[in-house]
Amino acid sequence: MQATGVRLNGAVQTDKQEGPEGRVALVHDWLPVYAGAERVLEQMLHLFPNADLFSLIEFLPPDQRAFLQGRPVQTSFIQRLPFARRAYRYYLPLAPLAIEQFDLRGYDLVISSSYVVAKGVLTTADQLHISYVHSPIRYAWDLYFQYLEQGGLVRGPKSWLARMILHYLRLYDATTASRPDVLVANSRHVARRIWKTYRRRAHVVYPPVDTAAFTPGTEKEDFYVTVSRLVPYKRVDLIVQAFARMPKRKLVVIGDGPEMDRIARLATPNVELLGYQPFEVMRTYMQRARAFVFAAEEDFGIVPVEAMACGTPVIAYGRGGVRESVVEGETGLFFYEQTPEALCDAVERFEHLESSLSTERICLQAERFSVARFREAFGRLVAQAFAQFTKRKQQVHSEVSL
Repeated sequence: MQATGVRLNGAVQTDKQEGPEGRVALVHDWLPVYAGAERVLEQMLHLFPNADLFSLIEFLPPDQRAFLQGRPVQTSFIQRLPFARRAYRYYLPLAPLAIEQFDLRGYDLVISSSYVVAKGVLTTADQLHISYVHSPIRYAWDLYFQYLEQGGLVRGPKSWLARMILHYLRLYDATTASRPDVLVANSRHVARRIWKTYRRRAHVVYPPVDTAAFTPGTEKEDFYVTVSRLVPYKRVDLIVQAFARMPKRKLVVIGDGPEMDRIARLATPNVELLGYQPFEVMRTYMQRARAFVFAAEEDFGIVPVEAMACGTPVIAYGRGGVRESVVEGETGLFFYEQTPEALCDAVERFEHLESSLSTERICLQAERFSVARFREAFGRLVAQAFAQFTKRKQQVHSEVSL
C-alpha cells in the first residue's frame, strides 16, 4: 500500500480517494461544545480538509458548528443512548468500548485528539497513528482525590463505585498509551505528565490561539479581569476572595458555570460578575483591563495568551502550562501558592512593575502561539512522521520479499 500524504511547506495535504490509499481519519473524544480541544481539532480539519471525522458523540449547538465546515461526524452507539445529549458524561464507563468500535481499517493515517479515550482507537501495523494528547485523564490521575472531594464522593457506596470506575479508567488509559505510534503533547508540562503516567516521550506542539482576533486596546482602565468557566479547578473563588481583601481595586469576572452561586456569595461591591458575555464584549474587557488574573493550574491555558494578544499583562498561578506562555517580569508575573494572600501580594508587585511593561513585547509573546505557528509545527511533524513510517514499511516489505 503506497502512502499519498504529501508535504507542502510544513503542512500535509491529503487527497481523499475511493480506495484505501491516502485516506486520513480524525478521531476526537466527544463534541458537546466548542471549547479549547475543539480549537485544536478545527486546525487539524484545516490541515486535512478531506479527512473523515469520528467522535463518541456530537451535540454541538447550531451556532458552534461552523468549525466543522459542514462535514459529517461519525458517532458511536453512545450518541443513541437515552438522555445522551444532557448526560453523556454518565456514559463514561462505556467510552473505552465505544471508541474501539470505530472501524478505521481503510485509512493510512489516523490522528486522534485525546483527553479521555480517543488515543485508544484500534489501528493496524500498516497504519500510522499520531495522538495529540491534551492531557492524561486528569480526574483519574493527578486530580483524582480533588475530584472525589468536590463531587462529594469521599465516603459511601457512590464513593466506592466512583473509585472502581476511575481505577478501571486508569488501567485502560495506561494500557492504550502504547497504541499510538507518535504522541504529541500540548505543552512541556503535559509532556512531563505523559512521561510520568505512561513512560513515553512526547513531542510538544502548542495549541493554536486565534491571536488575529485579539488586538490591543487604545487605553487601559482601572480594573482587573478574569475570564473563565466557573468550575472548581479554575479557582475563580480564590480570585474573588483576594479582591474582597482589596476593596479599592475593581475585579470583573466574565463566565458562567456551576460555581456561579457560590462565587456570587463571595463577591464584594468591588467585584462585578457579568456571567457569560459575547466574544466582542469579552475582548473589549480584556483590552481595557490593567491585567488578566489567572489562578488555575492548566495543561496549557489558552485564555492568558488571548489576554496577551490584547496587550494585557497576566498575573497567574505559577504552575502548569502558563509557565511556558507568560514571561515573568516581561509579560506578567506569577504567584506560587493558591491562596488569597499570595494573589494579593502578586497584585501589589504587579502595580510596581506595571509601568515597565511593553504592550508590543506582550503582543509579540502571544504570537508564538498563533494559528499559523500551530499549522506549521503540527503539519511538519505529521509529514516527517509519515515519511519515516512509510520508509520503514517499505524496508520491511522489501526484506520480506527477499
